[in-house]
Amino acid sequence: MKDALTMANINLFAVLQNLVELCKFDESSKELIQDQQITISFTIKNGPYARLIFDKGKCSFTCKHGKSNIKLYFKSPEHFNQMIEGKANPIPLKGFTHLKFLTNDFITLTERLSYYLRPNDELLKNPTYFKINTYLSAYAAFYALGEIGNTDPIGKMNAGRIPNGNIMIAVDQGPALYIEAGDGKLNVRKGIPKQYRASMTFKNLETANSILNGKIDSYSCIATGDLQMRGFIPMLDNMNKLLAQVPFYLS
Repeated sequence: MKDALTMANINLFAVLQNLVELCKFDESSKELIQDQQITISFTIKNGPYARLIFDKGKCSFTCKHGKSNIKLYFKSPEHFNQMIEGKANPIPLKGFTHLKFLTNDFITLTERLSYYLRPNDELLKNPTYFKINTYLSAYAAFYALGEIGNTDPIGKMNAGRIPNGNIMIAVDQGPALYIEAGDGKLNVRKGIPKQYRASMTFKNLETANSILNGKIDSYSCIATGDLQMRGFIPMLDNMNKLLAQVPFYLS
């Protein structure tokens, strides 16, 4: 059974946060927010908080409290998860003059996000779609991994076994991020850290896409060298246990 708070954290920090990358790579999404200067805050009772900032063609995401044009409130993590599934509506506390953006443009952006996160063989033949799908899938999977490690009961046990330090995850000529492990808490950040104790490196976008979309298994890629794991093995071993939980939450 999915833990509701873990699912809410994943929906906010692993899925919705991907709008930042979507607006960077997808031209139609970028064009949609070209003239917009709107900030949406998401407040979930007994759950996470974050703001999405749309500023003339760019999108950013922050957990810091601040001014918002639109404030959306959710009664519980379950309420937020139902909104993501299209089964419930948020409670707007502010921003009634911006409802057109919320009900039109924002919905279009989330539909565009779903389009890129739900690939099929035909769509993946398009090089642009393939690249965007790989980036968004990688960020969604590893940010979800972090939330599972911080919130899910079994995930917290595995996260607690990861020795302190950074694990770098990178795709050659593609996305890179790292996981900061500290006393059982995980922080996922984009980019390559200055120092890391372990690493997971995908040979190319094709390898990353095939593994992330479940077309090939990681063990066969390790055998061929298309997926390389190096460094302090206990970090990678327990990270992989968390990674195995990701499909359960993102499926």
